[in-house]
Amino acid sequence: MSTPAFPNLANCQECGRSIPSGDTVCSDCRARIRREQLLPPETTRAASPNSGKSNWAKRLGPLAPLAILLAKAKGLLTILFKLKFLLSFASFIGLYWALYGPKFGIGFAFLILIHELGHFIDVKRRGLPAEMPVFLPGFGAYVRWQAMGVSLETRAAVSLAGPLAGLLAAMGCLAIWTQTNDPVWAALARASAWLNVLNLIPVWVLDGGSAANALSREQRIILLVAALMLAAFLGQGVFYLVAAGAAYRLFTKDLPPQPSWKILVYFVIVLALLGLVGWMIPGQGLAN
Repeated sequence: MSTPAFPNLANCQECGRSIPSGDTVCSDCRARIRREQLLPPETTRAASPNSGKSNWAKRLGPLAPLAILLAKAKGLLTILFKLKFLLSFASFIGLYWALYGPKFGIGFAFLILIHELGHFIDVKRRGLPAEMPVFLPGFGAYVRWQAMGVSLETRAAVSLAGPLAGLLAAMGCLAIWTQTNDPVWAALARASAWLNVLNLIPVWVLDGGSAANALSREQRIILLVAALMLAAFLGQGVFYLVAAGAAYRLFTKDLPPQPSWKILVYFVIVLALLGLVGWMIPGQGLAN
């Protein structure tokens, strides 16, 4: 590649003679030519803004690592959240492994994971921000998500998505047990069904409590009757706890402005299918 040449780049500061390109000494007065005199005027003028930028770059130089860190903060936070999920889940597995042995302990931990992923996936599919599940060994797990501005019906649906995922996991364990006759799979199916029914008690911060926020007083009466019928026909005492929670919610002052029949149907179907899984496993069912 070639660059254009400048035949007369500057004049001698001593005698005023034109200096040909490349000369460093004036041919008349023998004065030495400074380097900046060999540059064309346009080049000299254009250099000044760059020099200013260079000065600012030097001044901000110590802050460069901070700027890079801020630029990558999102990626670092993502890594930290993933580590929190992985480490808490590993400790969760470790606790139940120690309590119940490797097969049931690992299986039980994954059943809880599937439940929490039900919430997480339902939130993400609605285009809402959510964090990966965090596990609290000995207590449970939770998914943090942004519910500001979200309707009560949507919040209720997200709450029921966890028990729905738990139901699917219990049905999977039940199917494996029918093929293998391995009692561990029967125990896992029963545990998943039992825990998810407990989580549907419509009180406090349980999933059932959040779901009941979208139900009117009449709908809560229907939920109460459904729980009593399931307890009677399936012989599973845990449904009396659901009925008790529904009875309590008849007297609370948190009735929604727009009740949702869809949430009531969703609630009762998941509750009934969980009870059916427990009923299909010989032994004590969910609870007596």
